[in-house]
Amino acid sequence: MNKIYSISSIISLSLISSLTYAQTKFKPEDTEFYTPKIRTVTTAPNQAPSDALVLFDGSNLDQWVSSKNAQEKAPWTVKNGVLTSSPKTGDIQTKENFEDFQLHIEWKSPEVIKGEGQGRGNSGIFLQGHYEIQVLDNNQNPTYVNGQAGSVYKQQPPLVTAVKPAGEWHTYDILYTAPRFNQDGILIKKGIVTLLHNGVVVQYNTQIEGTTEYIGLPKTLVHGPGPIVLQDHGDLVNFRNIWIRRL
Repeated sequence: MNKIYSISSIISLSLISSLTYAQTKFKPEDTEFYTPKIRTVTTAPNQAPSDALVLFDGSNLDQWVSSKNAQEKAPWTVKNGVLTSSPKTGDIQTKENFEDFQLHIEWKSPEVIKGEGQGRGNSGIFLQGHYEIQVLDNNQNPTYVNGQAGSVYKQQPPLVTAVKPAGEWHTYDILYTAPRFNQDGILIKKGIVTLLHNGVVVQYNTQIEGTTEYIGLPKTLVHGPGPIVLQDHGDLVNFRNIWIRRL
């Protein structure tokens, strides 16, 4: 069947086509904007960005307290610019609480490696005090893959195993978006983490399912901003150059 178009229909279609073409014929400046002004952040090698909060610069533990008692000073040791966990003293945590952030931290396994599996250079970095990124000596040290270095503990193994020779420093760069809860305490968005281990992406937009439990399944715990916690797991793990940027 042949379609018959009226003169008015043809004119209308022509006008619509012309208007559509005119609307998309931009000048460069039509899609440029100059406000708001972008904040400037300066950087330098081996230094924290200018807008970062330095949590440990090698000199003191002024930004940290004991996790057992927030009124007590952090009981770990600082020597030659290095923070070392003190076995059986307990975890330490930041005085300040955080929500979404970029965290940089460097760590090194004990000088003398003992044990195997989870008993070898074990510590952890807890985001908001609840979600552990595992720290573990992973050089020829078989263990469950969701408990090795770079894992979201007991939840998500790293995409790859990033290794360095024994005695060298590791770097973690963590991008974290906190979970969100509504006014009734119902979880409406799970936490998300991206982790670069020694510059290699090992967690990419990984959804955190809940608290990182040693035994049992993750739990949903309603909370707001929380601290960064470094775990005392009984090993002499070293840390340095820790800074954080709120996002």
